[in-house]
Order: sequence, then structure tokens, then C-alpha cells
Amino acid sequence: MNKSRLRGAIQATVGMLLVGSLVAVNASINDYPIYTAHAIRYALAAVALCAILAVRKPEPVRLNRREVVLLLALAIGGLAVFNVAIAEATHFASSALVGTIVGSGPIVMAILGPLVARSGRPSGQVLVAAVAVTVGTAVATGLGGGDPLGALLAAVALAGEVSFSLLAVPLLPKLGALRVSAYTAVISVPLLLAAGWLIDGPAMLRVPDLGELSAIVYLGLVVTTAGFLLWYDSLPRLGPDRAGLFAGIMPIGAITTMMLLGQGLPSPAEALGAALVVGGILYGVRRTAARVGPVVASQNA
Repeated sequence: MNKSRLRGAIQATVGMLLVGSLVAVNASINDYPIYTAHAIRYALAAVALCAILAVRKPEPVRLNRREVVLLLALAIGGLAVFNVAIAEATHFASSALVGTIVGSGPIVMAILGPLVARSGRPSGQVLVAAVAVTVGTAVATGLGGGDPLGALLAAVALAGEVSFSLLAVPLLPKLGALRVSAYTAVISVPLLLAAGWLIDGPAMLRVPDLGELSAIVYLGLVVTTAGFLLWYDSLPRLGPDRAGLFAGIMPIGAITTMMLLGQGLPSPAEALGAALVVGGILYGVRRTAARVGPVVASQNA
């Protein structure tokens, strides 16, 4: 594995561990209006990312109409719709079922990733690895159950998760990880505020207590700001199909955070699922790295 892919693999691992920690941290804001929490989260990330942009002062770029549409679609589908679908799906289905459906993202990425990146046909080896990662995720989270509406909403969340990566692929070479992260965070804030007003009404305006505020700040500055930058810089280094494998690390991040917060040790099923995820990732990255050509990372990352 060359240095660029190794860096991408490390970034994707750390980024998905951070995103996985969201599950355990969300327990601190269960009683707070969820859409307001996400709006504040992305607003904090937007401020941090724009501040980094101001300090780094990258060369200005002019967005064309296609890029504007992609950014809007990315913010709507990958951020706003994803969070709305996840939140509403858990009202009609168990968290395990939602996690299992959304956890099939690596398979979708393995199939669609090469087509979006125009890097050839889907790799059979990556697809096998994606199946292993998906099975590991299902074992770790459990299959669960729920109404058909819950499964449908989870499928919408899956589409949002995939769009978060695939819609960014054509944007990253020109805009870089920092701009894509900042622009989408900014766009998502009014969308989530609108969703909060429609669903929660005036209740969305409640001021968070200290514990809730601490959790939201963590989600905004660590999970979103750092997680977005790490993930979007890893995408062009690994390619979207191989990067998609690392989404299976999210349950491991959730389990690790729960342990650190004293919420219990992993069950045998969670440990087995984590082992399958790690094995699938190692198989997919190692077996394909020798076959494909070098991946050029964005110069604006």
C-alpha cells in the first residue's frame, strides 16, 4: 500500500470511529429536540470550518452551476435528509434494524463507487469485502424488527449516507475536503431548522442544559468538523468503493465510546461483528491495492 492510500486508510478509520461515537453521545441529548441539536451541531462545524478556511486562505474558486447543484444535493441528502430519516426511522423500527439497513452502505458503495469515479467496473474483491463488513455490522448491531415504514425510512437514510460520499467525489478534486465540508455544513443548518420547526414546533427553541450543550459541542467540533475533513480527504486517496468499507467501523466506534463512558463491555456478538468488519476492510484494501493504479488526492485538502 502506497503512502497516499495508507494515509487515506488511517484518516477513514479515525473519521468513522469519531462518527461512530455519535451513537453513544446521542444518549446525552435524547430529551432535547433532535433537529435543533443537529442544526446547532452543523452551525458550530460551519463556524469552525469557515475559520480554518479564513486562516488557510486557499486560492479562490468559482463554482459552476453543476457544482452548486451537487453541493445542494449533498447537503440536502447526505446531511439533512439522512438525519431526519434516522431520527424518524427509530420511531417505527428498532435501532438494530435501522443500523443493519444503513450498515449495508459498503455494498452500495462497492457497486456504485467505481461508476461515479469512472474508474472501471466494480471490483469483485471489494464487493466480497463489503459483504463481510456488512455482515459484521449486522452481527454487531443485531437484526431487530419494526414496521415497514421504519424499514423504508432506514432505506432513505441509507441513500443519504451513500450520497454523502458519492456526491462529493466529483467536487473534491476542485474544491478539496475543507471547502466541501464547510459549504455543506453551512447549507444544512437552515434545512434542519426548518425540519425542526415543522416537526417539533416551538419546542425546538428550548435552551439546552450543560450536559446537552457539551454533547452538541462535541458533535459539532469533533464528530462533524474533524470527521468530515478526515473522511473527505480519504475519499480520493482510497477511491469511493474501498473508502465505503470503512463505514463498517462506525459500530466499533460506538462500542468503544460506550466502554470509555462506562456504559458496558461489548457482547460476544459485538466482538464477533467487529472482527468481521476489520477482516473485511483488511481484505478489501490489501487485495485491491496491488491491482489498481495510484489514486491522486485533492490538492486542496
